[in-house]
Amino acid sequence: MKKLNLSLLVVLFFSMGMGFAQDADKQASAAQANNPLANMTALNFQNYYVPKLSNAPDEAYMNTSWVRFAKPFAGGKFLLRVSSALSTIAMPNMATGVVNSTSGLGDTNAFVSYSFVSNATTTVGAGPMVTAPTATDEVLGTGKWQGGFAIVAFIAKSPVFQFGGLVTWQASFAGQSDRQDTNGAAIQPFYFWQLGKGTYLRGAPIWYFDFKSNAYSVPIGLGIGKVVNVGKTMVNCFVEPQYSMLTSGTQPQFQLFAGINLQFME
Repeated sequence: MKKLNLSLLVVLFFSMGMGFAQDADKQASAAQANNPLANMTALNFQNYYVPKLSNAPDEAYMNTSWVRFAKPFAGGKFLLRVSSALSTIAMPNMATGVVNSTSGLGDTNAFVSYSFVSNATTTVGAGPMVTAPTATDEVLGTGKWQGGFAIVAFIAKSPVFQFGGLVTWQASFAGQSDRQDTNGAAIQPFYFWQLGKGTYLRGAPIWYFDFKSNAYSVPIGLGIGKVVNVGKTMVNCFVEPQYSMLTSGTQPQFQLFAGINLQFME
């Protein structure tokens, strides 16, 4: 009987160890699902719904859907990310009160990042960035070619809490001469708290600063996400309300950020 009990204890011990290992693997997978520099091909579908803008009539709203494709190359040392937007901007006519909306393709941007730090817990990369004036309507884009840089870092030393940030800056260098030149920067801090079994709390607001028009928006965000593996595809779904603490000009006051990010494990 003692031998049987000892055998049962050994089996139980290893079963618990395997369970903890599986939970750790799930947490590690969930962490890497939010790494913008992960060494995996990715396709992201993200949407910002903005029902409230500062310094704008109550009826005004915006909606922007982003499609992003990321592809590592050169053994994962470089990462190419291309983003294109489909936008709707609605503003009421001050004379008639009728809300007029404009929808179409926005500008397209791309950057190439070189990962000069890349290990299991820390990834840091930087590289050039360019934006092409692909908007189908002048209210949906700048009408300018823009160039600049991007710097991104992702820290995952803890299996529970990960954080990092993306900093970009770009200014116009060509394009329509009758359109205003551009000079702007964006800072996107991000933070993720793993709750277990692929579920996590998150925040990834974008702080935008327009140096030409002295406009800015500084939001905070707190949402929830879920990571699941479907075959060799890591599916990351999330929703995140964001509220702007500081704004100047016509900027998002409140917005709902949601998305589905796909990472393809080869």
